[in-house]
Amino acid sequence: MSVPYDETVLTSNASGARPDPAGSPPASGTGTSAPPPALRAALGAACISSSAILVTLAHVGPATTAFYRCALALPALVPLAIAEQRTRGPRALQTRLYAVLAGLFLSVDLVLWNHSIADVGAGVATVLGNLQVLFVAVLAWMLLKERPGRRFLSMLPVVFIGVVLVSGAIGGSAAGLHPAAGIGFGVATSATYAVFLLIMRQKAPASGHVAGQLADATAGSAVGALLLGLGFGGFQFHLPWASFGWLLVLALLSQTGGWLLITSSLPQLPAAMSSLLLLLQPAAAMVLAAIVLGQRPTLLQVAGAVLVCGGVLAVAWVRSARGQPPTGRGGRVRPQPVIANRT
Repeated sequence: MSVPYDETVLTSNASGARPDPAGSPPASGTGTSAPPPALRAALGAACISSSAILVTLAHVGPATTAFYRCALALPALVPLAIAEQRTRGPRALQTRLYAVLAGLFLSVDLVLWNHSIADVGAGVATVLGNLQVLFVAVLAWMLLKERPGRRFLSMLPVVFIGVVLVSGAIGGSAAGLHPAAGIGFGVATSATYAVFLLIMRQKAPASGHVAGQLADATAGSAVGALLLGLGFGGFQFHLPWASFGWLLVLALLSQTGGWLLITSSLPQLPAAMSSLLLLLQPAAAMVLAAIVLGQRPTLLQVAGAVLVCGGVLAVAWVRSARGQPPTGRGGRVRPQPVIANRT
């Protein structure tokens, strides 16, 4: 999964404090100091950038990976959600059900993304999985009548060329045996992630719950992944201990720690800085894939990754220039028109 680079149902600043241009958290009056939000966001992005590598190391089926990734995160998320509820109060049942519904779309996103990892490699799949900013804008145009600007339309051909190059379809692939299928799965994962973001955004509570929303969505995703695995076959209940260990690390490092670090820090950062962080996760994923898995991209793939990330950054940057935060996979969207980090 990629990073949630928008103020979404998982990242809103419930206190209403304005971001500090210097990147420091607003004064809380408690006398305690937390790590700077920019550092927390960078650490969170670094945690999430390992997702595709851990999926590859676990070496189990896509639906199995998605299920255990979410199910193993719940024992950590549920106590945090309970503690949050004691502080902020309960959430409406309807809000919780919509979070579970969003989680069902997240399960489809994760299963498709896991297929993409197998077909084009961990680093390339992570780059392809960060196109949701474009799909959110398209869906907003179709469903909410939010017409995208000229920069968005001008960036579409650039991103399309980047997708073709990064997939390895031209000049030979550095990893993966099915570049065409990998492109399809990678683009589809961003589309389903965009639906997840829109549901979370439109039904976001005003109470600023973070752990509760993430726990409900993660539970929905676990159920959805289980149903997909049982329905289409290939689901594994019994795993080798090595695979279980990698999936446990994935659940705690990415699904829990990475998302919570990101969602607690981005509301305190200027939108321009958040959009720059958008480049950290896919870039770090490609570097990790080369070091850990030996999946070294070709020069054409590196050029394609630059085009994809640059195009997405350009769209996010123009949104931030208009006073709207950029979007990345997995965050909380305020209940306004459309957002512009995937798992």
